[in-house]
Amino acid sequence: MTEPPPAVEGRGAPLLRVEGLGTEFRLRSGAVRAVTDVSFDIHAGDVLGIVGESGSGKSVTARSIMRMLRAPGEIVAGSVRFDGEDLLALPESEMRRRRGSKVAMVFQDPQAALNPVMKVGDQIVEAMTIHGVGRRAARKRAVELLEQVGIPDVQTKIDQYPHQFSGGMRQRVVIAIALANDPALLIADEPTTALDVTIQAQILRLLAGLRTELGIAVAIITHDMGVVAELCTDVVVMYSGRTVEKGTVEQVFGHPRHPYTAALLEAMPSLDDDRTDGPLPAIPGAPPDPAALPPGCAFAPRCRFAEDACTKEPPVLLEIGETGQTAACFVAQRGVDVAAGVVREEAQAEDAAPAPRTPTPPTAEPVLEIRDLRVDVGSRRRGLFHREPPVHAVDSVSLTVEAGRTLGLVGESGCGKSTLSRGIVGVSPITEGSIRVDGTDVSAMREEDLKRVRSSVQYVFQDPYASLNPRRTIRQSLGEALAFRDIGGAALEAEARSLMDQVGLRPEHLDRYPHAFSGGQRQRIGIARALARRPRALILDEPVSALDMSVQAQIINLLERIQDELGLGYLFIAHDLSVVRHLSDTVAVMYLGRIVEYGDVADVYGNPQHPYTAALLSSSPTASVGARAREAVVLRGDLPSPANPPSGCRFRTRCPIGPLVREDRTICAEADPQLTLTPTGQRAACHFAGELAHHS
Repeated sequence: MTEPPPAVEGRGAPLLRVEGLGTEFRLRSGAVRAVTDVSFDIHAGDVLGIVGESGSGKSVTARSIMRMLRAPGEIVAGSVRFDGEDLLALPESEMRRRRGSKVAMVFQDPQAALNPVMKVGDQIVEAMTIHGVGRRAARKRAVELLEQVGIPDVQTKIDQYPHQFSGGMRQRVVIAIALANDPALLIADEPTTALDVTIQAQILRLLAGLRTELGIAVAIITHDMGVVAELCTDVVVMYSGRTVEKGTVEQVFGHPRHPYTAALLEAMPSLDDDRTDGPLPAIPGAPPDPAALPPGCAFAPRCRFAEDACTKEPPVLLEIGETGQTAACFVAQRGVDVAAGVVREEAQAEDAAPAPRTPTPPTAEPVLEIRDLRVDVGSRRRGLFHREPPVHAVDSVSLTVEAGRTLGLVGESGCGKSTLSRGIVGVSPITEGSIRVDGTDVSAMREEDLKRVRSSVQYVFQDPYASLNPRRTIRQSLGEALAFRDIGGAALEAEARSLMDQVGLRPEHLDRYPHAFSGGQRQRIGIARALARRPRALILDEPVSALDMSVQAQIINLLERIQDELGLGYLFIAHDLSVVRHLSDTVAVMYLGRIVEYGDVADVYGNPQHPYTAALLSSSPTASVGARAREAVVLRGDLPSPANPPSGCRFRTRCPIGPLVREDRTICAEADPQLTLTPTGQRAACHFAGELAHHS
């Protein structure tokens, strides 16, 4: 990552000053305060990170600054001064002129932010013409902007539609639109949440470059503390609509003063994590409902330092340590070091196991064994005699999942991870290779094969809400799964209650519908439903990627505890390499339908042999300010199409050590490298294995 400039003392008047901001949503049941007394400054050239869990008020704060709140939202207190001018006091017509030209916003979902029936160039031109720029000048500027944000082949791409761009490229287009009128401040709301780590690294480098090259100030809203550590100069931590801590990134990450900040940092797994260290110190419980906030400090019900005073009145932000760092905590203001008390506290996590974990040794008989599997996603018949050529999204993949152990599967979106998992459970038809479940070949996927797969292998989805029937109670959903085991009557009730207890939910929750649960609770229900069939293995497809850090830690701990109790084998699919490091025994790295590296997790993370693995590791943000100094391997471009893979090594078109930088390495285009045992113990499919290991 590009290292942000150090904070400068005596920087003068801020570019943006938010003071005492208050925002309410006026519902029939009464007013709900979403933001209360939020204050912060942003100076020219600064990057401010605004962090907190879902519902903390981050996005509402950003929309309040831009005056883009939708009804029934209303700003009820405070001021927002940009360059000394109060934006909240301006008529709407004047505020419309400031949006885009003075302050611009980049939204989380570029697909939703772009018009699908307009060419991307026309959308950039439109952003300028509404501010009085002529079309010819706007078109010329649009070309410059697309080049500036790193869009390749601009003369062609400018006349394409959003659906013709990848997710990372669409986000670049949205940033180009935001920059169209030379704003002084860019507000980015979760701009990298939906992106792979490699594309995220590209976008973060782009934002860092905009600051250093153009002097633009940036406010980035995120729940990823690693992004803040690597990109930001200052940080604001929010909880339940209030600011609970403010300071420079060095101050807050080096010595957090609020128990919530310290707990968030502790809940993050890291790339050098060791699974035998025990469970992650998750924050118990969940954030309160904004419509029913507890009296006093909103974090008190989840805080291990809470005392009587914390339940009576909310603490105000006060400076601690005479360094400018502030925190809203009675205990910290009294001089207690809240960071020291949170570190690996044994009783911190509600799902904490009683003792450190010991990795399960490999077993003689795998639960799930995949050999040379190929999955074709392209062969469809068009007309009577014409069939499209095959597109192998999974091409000759071999993997083994053992009882009591976790195989992590990592790679970018589009590499074939989910297609592989769907092939295993019979959703996507396989064209070649074999699948063995408990030693039995089920490759034909006949009815008896499917029964064996469904009883022994269960799937836990990324989005638990989409996988649960919204019209069925949790009792009905679990009952449907239990019926496959011929369980009914009183036994069904007892088993359903046992499953709820197993995933940390109360039996009285059985008669609720999915909408009544939080994201973390719904994921627990999805796990309970998978366990109802008493499987031998779980396929976990990005099960924590949509969750906040604190809830993610709870689910990770739950999965570890269930594995210890039941001896399940896990195929854990994720793009977050830190989570995979914490959970896995072995790891497979996938690129464009192939496994390019495979081995013990400590070996792969400690000494990656494939340049793609090294790039993934170096692109992963880590919640340490010291990580800024590391040498990053940022990949160029996007994943090629599996319909037309490159010859030879599939990674060569993006490889930092291949023909792109070494023309003499023609072997990369001529010969397809095979998975070969390396001196470090893992297998890698690279003609020059180990060359990039020192970068990661």
